Amino acid sequence: MKNRRAFLQSLASLLLLPSLANAARPKLRIMGVNGWIPASSLGYCLTHEHVMVDFIEAGKISKDRYDAEEVYRTALPFLDDLRKAGCATMFECTPAYLGRDVQLLQRLANGASLQLVTNTGYYGASKEKHLPAHAYAETAEQLSARWVREYEEGIEGTAVRPGFIKLAADKGPLTAVQQKLIHAGAMAHLKTGLTIAVHSGDGAAAREELQIIRGHGVAPAAFVWIHAQNETDFSIFREMTEAGAWVEFDALKTDNHDQYLRFLGYMKAHRLLHKVLLSQDSGWYYVGDPGGGPYRPYTEIFNAFIPLLLRNGFSRQDVEQVLMRNPVEAFAVRVRREKD
Repeated sequence: MKNRRAFLQSLASLLLLPSLANAARPKLRIMGVNGWIPASSLGYCLTHEHVMVDFIEAGKISKDRYDAEEVYRTALPFLDDLRKAGCATMFECTPAYLGRDVQLLQRLANGASLQLVTNTGYYGASKEKHLPAHAYAETAEQLSARWVREYEEGIEGTAVRPGFIKLAADKGPLTAVQQKLIHAGAMAHLKTGLTIAVHSGDGAAAREELQIIRGHGVAPAAFVWIHAQNETDFSIFREMTEAGAWVEFDALKTDNHDQYLRFLGYMKAHRLLHKVLLSQDSGWYYVGDPGGGPYRPYTEIFNAFIPLLLRNGFSRQDVEQVLMRNPVEAFAVRVRREKD
């Protein structure tokens, strides 16, 4: 126990040391809830986490359903712990109509001295129950214009701007409205440069999403396949990353470390670690549950999984690749076209 504690303390010290991992891309930057974050300041990142989620359907969602002060008090200690573990930036992936509250996120970012990134876009998975009625009535162009407006003018009357486009679909083939969301996301990318990150039910869905995006002339490098760990055919990871897309394994927990070692080992063996994103899908104040229900810590990667990687043939450079350099390349705001 004593040796393990010393090892973790040593690791935390390494993570908190200044790194040159992102120094080579000084002009790249990410949009956070408090404005631009230069690549050199992004630090270690978690690219898929949540603070609060409300799973009631879109037509019933309301800020009156929760006490923002209680959510703040609940989430802040967990975000403090994450910063102390060595993380500098967290991408908060809760979209509109599913519990996004950007004023709460901005307050938490300031309270925890942690860089938070929020999103625009709509969640079409879970049989589309979290889509507002206008997502069916409006064209892809009209939906895109809504998301572009949030980027240009701020979200819901605030100065907070989204740092990426969050979309979602169930398993392939995509429904008509899910296809429309992807079309709208591609159009919004071409006007904003925001990365398109899509919750995808399986590899077939991810393939179809990428095909739609490329049909608009958007490069695969602007596409993140969220929840790739749900796909059992590893060859699709290779197919998507060799095309240029990002593959995100983002539900790491205490009981699935071996599975994630296999994911990263496969990508390293095929020299594709430079297209991998890693996160936990942790947190979650559940609106409607007493006290927000169980809140899962954000520190599993830093306190347990990184030491496991280092004991199993991965270098500190590999860790920096996945948790520092890749998030910059994946989410830096810039238009990426196929022809470029």
